Amino acid sequence: MKEHITEAWANRELLKESKFSDAVKVTIEEVDKGRLRVATPVEGGWEVNEWVKQAILMYFGIQPMQTWTVGPFEFYDKMLLKKSYKDLGVRAVPHAVARYGAFIARNVVLMPSYVNIGAYVDEGSMVDTWATVGSCAQIGKGVHLSGGVGIGGVLEPLQAAPVIIEDGCFIGSRCIVVEGVRVEKEAVLGANVVLTQSTKIIDVSGGEPIEMKGRVPARSVVIPGTYMKKFPAGEYGVGCALIIGQRKPSTDLKTSLNDALRDFNVSV
Repeated sequence: MKEHITEAWANRELLKESKFSDAVKVTIEEVDKGRLRVATPVEGGWEVNEWVKQAILMYFGIQPMQTWTVGPFEFYDKMLLKKSYKDLGVRAVPHAVARYGAFIARNVVLMPSYVNIGAYVDEGSMVDTWATVGSCAQIGKGVHLSGGVGIGGVLEPLQAAPVIIEDGCFIGSRCIVVEGVRVEKEAVLGANVVLTQSTKIIDVSGGEPIEMKGRVPARSVVIPGTYMKKFPAGEYGVGCALIIGQRKPSTDLKTSLNDALRDFNVSV
């Protein structure tokens, strides 16, 4: 499949031949069933499979538009929706929407939310009300995406890495995580934290601040903050994320994001 996908990506005319278009369709089926991923965990990090993203982009090109209805609702799109949630062992609350080509593992709960093609949501995770999981985003086991969380998608530019939320993370209400930011295992993000590749993530839990970007270390507890920056028109506060400590062992026994943050006397 990889060879055919790579060839077709270089010459889209090849998609008119069945062996190439079929390779695209088979790839999407493998992604849908979780046997193939846009990003794969490897020792020491993650490996992005760019050819899988290529297949997803070409799938848009070969799929015809179609209309279908659900009760009084009507849709007109190229992508089918996932179905057979009972057989998958997934709880899907109306109006949860997941596109075909997204993998949803057993014991996942989808509140009214949206999961896009290429995404991977692992076992026991919760996608809460009005949360969105963008294309190709990777969500680990036992993750809680709270209400209104926005996990960014990535298909283009092709070399861009997907957002990765590792096992056991708590992502607070209205958080935004985009541009391939990696939130490592069991980290906790308080409400309204915004993380992009340019967002300063500052560890203020020690004697001196430690600054990083693009990655939240494992078990960190993070809240939104600001730092002062000079501009031609004056000095203004710019948003950042503050690491205020590490999850405590007592927090590991709790399922509440509020409890995890209140260990640090943070109001939520």
